[in-house]
Amino acid sequence: MSKALHAATTEFEKKDRCAGLPHRPRVLLGKMGLDGHDRGVKVIARALRDSGVHVIYSGLWQTPRSLAISARDEDCDVVCASMMSNSHLVLGPRLVAALRDLGRPDIPLYMGGILPQEDIQTLLAGGVSRCFTTGVGLMDIVEAVAGAVRARAAEVAGGNGPAVPAAQLARDISLVHAGRGVRPGASRRRPARVIGITGSPGAGKSTLVAQLAAEFTRRGTESGRPSRCAVVAFDPMSPITGGALLGDRLRVDFNTLDEAVYYRSLAIRGEDYAGLDDIAGLVGGAGIDLLFVETVGAGQNETRIRGHVDRTAVVLTPGMGDAVQMDKAGILEIADVFVCNKADHPGEHELVRDLRDIAGKRTIIETIATRAHGIPELLDALLA
Repeated sequence: MSKALHAATTEFEKKDRCAGLPHRPRVLLGKMGLDGHDRGVKVIARALRDSGVHVIYSGLWQTPRSLAISARDEDCDVVCASMMSNSHLVLGPRLVAALRDLGRPDIPLYMGGILPQEDIQTLLAGGVSRCFTTGVGLMDIVEAVAGAVRARAAEVAGGNGPAVPAAQLARDISLVHAGRGVRPGASRRRPARVIGITGSPGAGKSTLVAQLAAEFTRRGTESGRPSRCAVVAFDPMSPITGGALLGDRLRVDFNTLDEAVYYRSLAIRGEDYAGLDDIAGLVGGAGIDLLFVETVGAGQNETRIRGHVDRTAVVLTPGMGDAVQMDKAGILEIADVFVCNKADHPGEHELVRDLRDIAGKRTIIETIATRAHGIPELLDALLA
């Protein structure tokens, strides 16, 4: 971070952690259209995170509908869409319309990137709240995001139409995660199956969860009994600023899955899963019977997730260490299923051999998440 930005974010942080706002800002960053470059938006994401904002990054090639679903389900304060193609005059208003159709017309849309000056008024007339052209400073964006934050009402009105259940579920989760408890009247029922996915950072948990959700959805469609599943993905919160970069949902192809998967990203410090049981009850109360919980990248002694789920999968990769390391790694004791991901990497056979020495009757599944290899077998093992 530049010295100027560091000084500005330090001043921003002095104002009672995110300028004394009613809650920490949540912003969805996305790239619509065919633009395949995200270096600039990642710089913005880091600046927002370092300013204490919770940033959900949805990745490249998003459609207006996929971004709107993400914004609604993540209960965002604002959507920031970056545009580098010539489709801004079409995609911007379509995103505004999609937010309205999905029950969150109140979420403002900010657009930035290469926007011709002569198109700004057209975008504003089409419902875009603010436009940022090239040359705008990072702190201008940070302050604009903070300015979008409003106090959260317990119930989501849904604009002029009826309330949308998915939007209300998102708000109910926000209230629980903020420590405000379960909304009176909220429907609660534990899902039939709650599955925890844990393992070290970089083991491929997010990609595995995305593939598992896609496989579950595919099976429902093929059987003629479509059913939804949900994902709650935890990421670490900065101990310095309280900001967070929540990037797990970019592994999910929402352009294809649409609303078949309810996905929520949450930031925590350490292993603070205090509200998870209530969140699971809200997910089940929304009629969803399968919930995947992806933990923060876990170390050897981070095992609390086991107390909140029905089955736990521990994800490992080749090169994690020798058999002695396995024997002293407490996290391996909580596994109902061992997942050896990145099975195409050197050292896989040694990893499986060492696991067999400690696994007993527990299942070992080899996967290559990026290719969906082993995913059907893993889902079978987790649902058994």
